[in-house]
Amino acid sequence: MVRHQLFIASKQAKPKHQGFTLMELMVVILIVGILAAASIPIMRGKVDEAKWTEAKATAGVIRRAEKAYFAQTGQTIKGRLDKKKVLKALGLELDDFSGIYFTAADYRITKVDDMGNARIRIDSSKSNAPEGTQILLEGGTWK
Repeated sequence: MVRHQLFIASKQAKPKHQGFTLMELMVVILIVGILAAASIPIMRGKVDEAKWTEAKATAGVIRRAEKAYFAQTGQTIKGRLDKKKVLKALGLELDDFSGIYFTAADYRITKVDDMGNARIRIDSSKSNAPEGTQILLEGGTWK
């Protein structure tokens, strides 16, 4: 008989349910929602930063081409990069600017110092490009 009572007592010690309550699930969903809402602005900024990386890489190519042109001719050239005269002088082609977010018309050489270092202004024009303007200064830093 003692054995039978121990068996019944051990059966009653088990929990009555094995799942989560509705309240527990709602708390978890609330926490996940708060975390998602907090991370979206952070991620949005990273996406725009990644898009600007395309423009900055291309601006570096333009800057090196301007420096080479200056070293060969002693002259500088300014203007938008969708102009044939500018492209020909720098030894570049319109296809060199076929990016996802920026076109050749978005790049403009606005100033060149006496060492051949170009200041390049980048304005985004495509609908999927990030908003704003970036400027590569003559010293190689971004404004």
